[in-house]
Order: sequence, then C-alpha cells, then structure tokens
Amino acid sequence: MTTIAELPAGFADKVSSAQSTFRSVMDAMARPGSVQAVTARAGTPASLMPGTAAIALTLFDHDTPVWLHPALTEKLDVAKWLKFHCGAPVITEPSVCSFALVGRGGKLPPLDRFSLGSNEYPDRSTTLILQVESLQAGTVYELCGPGIDGSATLRAAIDPDDLFARLSINVELFPRGIDVILVHDDSIVAIPRTARIVAGGG
Repeated sequence: MTTIAELPAGFADKVSSAQSTFRSVMDAMARPGSVQAVTARAGTPASLMPGTAAIALTLFDHDTPVWLHPALTEKLDVAKWLKFHCGAPVITEPSVCSFALVGRGGKLPPLDRFSLGSNEYPDRSTTLILQVESLQAGTVYELCGPGIDGSATLRAAIDPDDLFARLSINVELFPRGIDVILVHDDSIVAIPRTARIVAGGG
C-alpha cells in the first residue's frame, strides 16, 4: 500500500505550471480538434499520463468531485494522489461528478450516467478526461463547429471507437452536454459540446 510519503510529487512550480497548463486547456477548447502540448511536469501515478496529471493539478480542487474509472482505482495510488495534491473528493457516483477520468482502454460507461448539467447551469456538467492510444495515428475524424475555420481534421486512436457517435447526444442536449479532453502522453485535444463530427469515426 502506498503511503503519503511515497506518492509522486505535484508541480515543482505550482503557479507557473498551473498557468501554462490552463492556457493549453483553454487553447484546446478554443480550437476543437487541435493538438496542444502540456509542458508542465509533475510526478505522476503509474496509470496517469503526464497531461492528465497536469490537468488534474490545475483544474481539480475540493469543490470538484472526481469519478475514476475502476481501472484507475485498483491500486489506490491515483485516488490518494488526487486527494493529497488537489483535495478533490473521489466519488463512486458518476452522475454528480465534475470530472471523470478514464484510463486508456478503460470501458466507458454510457454518457447519460454522467452529469449533463441543466439549462440554467450547463457548466455543471461532467468534463470527461479520456486517455487514448494516440493523437497522431489512427482513425481520421473531421470536425466542425465554433472555433473551427471550416473543418478540422483529427487523427487519433480512441477507445471506445464509437466515442463520437455517443457524443451525438450533445446535439439534442445543447446547451447541456459533455465536454471531452483526450490525452496522450503530454498532448491534449478538446472536444467541447459544441463540436460536431462531419466525417470519419464510428
């Protein structure tokens, strides 16, 4: 069992690291489908990618309940690390989480099990952070929507491969819906609820 003293460290420079990671996330959200680099470095539990860890250290706090895919809770390291460095409560009920972390290859629950927000408070929906096999190789997706000039092309190996089909619920739910951040290593791609797939994928 991992003790507090054995947990990987957080950011060495909390302020500048959080600022740079926040900018990367905002750039990704503003330009859906574009690959953005996360340059901040932190100690990382074995099952979390560097980009995921940096996002957690930047966006998670005691007011953001986090749901972890069961594969990320097997050794307790991730939950302990999040609680120690972020103060984020790790919960078992996805319908009330602010963020959901799904490790690479983890089985993604139906999206309607997560918080979809409300018309009055659409920002209270869940942001899904999904670790993927690649953001440079795999299926080619063509996206459109706000922040995209015409269309944007994303090549990625995503599990589940029907993620974009599942995200079609965002069309009916808008302004409610699920925002997604894909992570591979230290690269991220945002798929906000306003983005639509026009070609490719399942």
